[in-house]
Amino acid sequence: MEWQPDEQGLQQVLQLLKDSQSPDTATQRAVQQKLEQLNQYPDFNNYLIFVLTRLKSEDEPTRSLSGLILKNNVKAHYQSFPQGVADFIKQECLNNIGDASPLIRATIGILITTIASKGELQAWPELLPQLCNLLNSEDYNTCEGAFGALQKICEDSSEMLDSDALNRPLNVMIPKFLQFFKHCSPKIRSHAIACVNQFIIGRAQALMDNVDTFIEHLFALATDEDSEVRKNVCRALVMLLEVRIDRLIPHMHSIIQYMLQRTQDADENVALEACEFWLTLAEQPICKEVLSGHLIQLIPILVNGMKYSEIDIILLKGDVEEDEAVPDSEQDIKPRFHKSRTVTLQHEEEATEEDEDFDDDDDDTLSDWNLRKCSAAALDVLANVFRDDLLPHLLPLLKGLLFHPDWVVKESGILVLGAIAEGCMQGMVPYLPELIPHLIQCLPDKKALVRSIACWTLSRYAHWVVSQPPDQYLKPLMTELLKRILDGNKRVQEAACSAFATLEEEACTELVPYLSYILDTLVFAFGKYQHKNLLILYDAIGTLADSVGHHLNQPEYIQKLMPPLIQKWNELKDEDKDLFPLLECLSSVATALQSGFLPYCEPVYQRCVTLVQKTLAQAMPDQYEAPDKDFMIVALDLLSGLAEGLGGHVEQLVARSNIMTLLFQCMQDTMPEVRQSSFALLGDLTKACFQHVKPCIAEFMPILGTNLNPEFISVCNNATWAIGEICMQMGAEMQPYVSLVVNNLVEIINRPNTPKTLLENTAITIGRLGYVCPQEVAPMLQQFIRPWCTSLRNIRDNEEKDSAFRGICMMIGVNPGGVVQDFIFFCDAVASWVSPKDDLRDMFYKILHGFKEQVGEENWQQFSEQFPPLLKERLSAFYGV
Repeated sequence: MEWQPDEQGLQQVLQLLKDSQSPDTATQRAVQQKLEQLNQYPDFNNYLIFVLTRLKSEDEPTRSLSGLILKNNVKAHYQSFPQGVADFIKQECLNNIGDASPLIRATIGILITTIASKGELQAWPELLPQLCNLLNSEDYNTCEGAFGALQKICEDSSEMLDSDALNRPLNVMIPKFLQFFKHCSPKIRSHAIACVNQFIIGRAQALMDNVDTFIEHLFALATDEDSEVRKNVCRALVMLLEVRIDRLIPHMHSIIQYMLQRTQDADENVALEACEFWLTLAEQPICKEVLSGHLIQLIPILVNGMKYSEIDIILLKGDVEEDEAVPDSEQDIKPRFHKSRTVTLQHEEEATEEDEDFDDDDDDTLSDWNLRKCSAAALDVLANVFRDDLLPHLLPLLKGLLFHPDWVVKESGILVLGAIAEGCMQGMVPYLPELIPHLIQCLPDKKALVRSIACWTLSRYAHWVVSQPPDQYLKPLMTELLKRILDGNKRVQEAACSAFATLEEEACTELVPYLSYILDTLVFAFGKYQHKNLLILYDAIGTLADSVGHHLNQPEYIQKLMPPLIQKWNELKDEDKDLFPLLECLSSVATALQSGFLPYCEPVYQRCVTLVQKTLAQAMPDQYEAPDKDFMIVALDLLSGLAEGLGGHVEQLVARSNIMTLLFQCMQDTMPEVRQSSFALLGDLTKACFQHVKPCIAEFMPILGTNLNPEFISVCNNATWAIGEICMQMGAEMQPYVSLVVNNLVEIINRPNTPKTLLENTAITIGRLGYVCPQEVAPMLQQFIRPWCTSLRNIRDNEEKDSAFRGICMMIGVNPGGVVQDFIFFCDAVASWVSPKDDLRDMFYKILHGFKEQVGEENWQQFSEQFPPLLKERLSAFYGV
């Protein structure tokens, strides 16, 4: 007997569906309760499918809603559906996939894929064969409904479909889909391509076997009149470029011609898919060779795509010039992520930081990715591929753009200039003396969107600006940027603050003469900014402190800066996420001010300890809600900043708190970032007030030893550094703990592909262990001397390097045989010192001369023949060997 609904039950369900469409919150709450009650009845789900598939008298939104509630139930507890209910739902879905309404067909498709992805593809063996069969139906609705369902299954279960578990259904499905590329209905053609597209990136075997047919069929659809079809064709070609470029190369010329057309498609969604092609092509080694002949066509197209569209300008309220008094809506504020502290060493040549991905922060309210952003990103990556060869195609366009009377065109020209800054810097240098003043003149433009993009583009050239005499460009740029920080438009404030932070990083101490003026502006902005920009302002202040360092430690500067920061600090509650950027900012300020921070340190210190304590208490197993551990991580990092900035002055604060007990718990936390920050703090406290750390060493050392696990690079790095700092304080008393750590350290220094920072810190710590316990570590010398020497040759002369090399010399004294085979590496490491202290130089001298005497003059001559000329020169000049 087939299941039939009970009339009264059906009315109840329909009433529920009607109520759930009400905007009233109280009604919504009642609906949720009622749903939970009805879910107790096993056949409630039968009613839901019945409304969806059979109750044609109801309106479509209600029927569709019934299906979506059923989908959520399937998601939550399909496993507990009685067999009869599950079978009824499956059968109804397949029987009604051809419903006359597109909305109902789509809802049934969603329901089918939800059941299928619940691991039910195996338990529903007839599903795929039946859907594939329905594709042959003469009835359009049935064919379209089946294809819609298949497309969703391909999206949700692509791996499953290409596995042995189901007997590889793709071998049948892909050839079947390919037949439909020629179907008379554009909707069906579009489904067919979308289905196949799901299997490109995973390189499904069934598709790879048919890849040439697939490409041929795509070419046949290249000029399809339907934009959805064209979009899917472009998407397919972009993915094939990534995984099967070998099959595209023979046709590359015509594909590029096609993509040039599509990047100008009247439908922006098609143009956007096509524009991705240039981004992907730029990552391929053949890019230069296949594209250089087409730049003359491509560059103007990309540049044209970088203009704001009319709809963009409406969405961005481009005509609203002043909005600083309008509070921010909370959902506009992106979550911020705190980057935990990692301890690194100074290098000889300070490498500039890797440029972040192209991110022109100007239009966050738009859908995040659009043709303008994609075109700009493509120009950016192509500039990095072609470097200055791009300029002959760009410069003729640029002048017309930058001086154009229409602000939209001018704005796009400024964006172009920023996009190529990284790749074409060399070639742009001759034009910058003319361009930078022009851009600075655009900063006070009457259009807010021009002012904001000018901020961004100028920040991309900050490095060059700072390399010129300060009065020429730095001073006028800084003066104008500071005015923009106080702009009446929020987007401009944000762009100016970000640009200023970049300028601070580049200019560093060049800013010292202007500090008073800079601080006045930043402090004034405090009273002016809405929520979102305040967070960026904290960052600009923190970066300023990092950049000028101890120069900030002047009474007049402290008087300006600290009161507003402390006022914010007091306003914020312990649960407020805005504490993150403020804590980060204060950490930089404390490190820069050093003793100047003393008057403010007590409340800041206490609160950090409280934050750690609260988080740990919430993390207890009996607590209902897991805490947000970021509060604890940021607090630990600020404590590190205090310990580093205040040095010995932090001692009384530590003495009066239970921080060591808390640290013991944090070091054992399950979350790597918490451990990472704990070990950084442990190292900083070891340097600042070891008397409070020493009683805990017996408990802490085994934990440090277990965290020497390079799977967690940053945790391992900070633990390693902390052990080195502890060695320097413990001296010979370190002896009982050497065995807990030394084997792991030696293993890490010999691992292939270990990041440079970790290698350097590991080498320093091994050296320091050997310095305080040479007898224990020296026997292993031969196992680490070579990577030890190579990892420390590029480090600047400093305290850490000094203690590590003293350790190596002492170990060589204990076990000279351990260094013999790799002596040339030792020579090279010694030569990397610019000015070692006298007694360290004596140690080097004795070892070099001792080795020379040991092997005899003739052998030494032969040995030193292998030295590169520079090494030979330095050793004979400094050490007379």
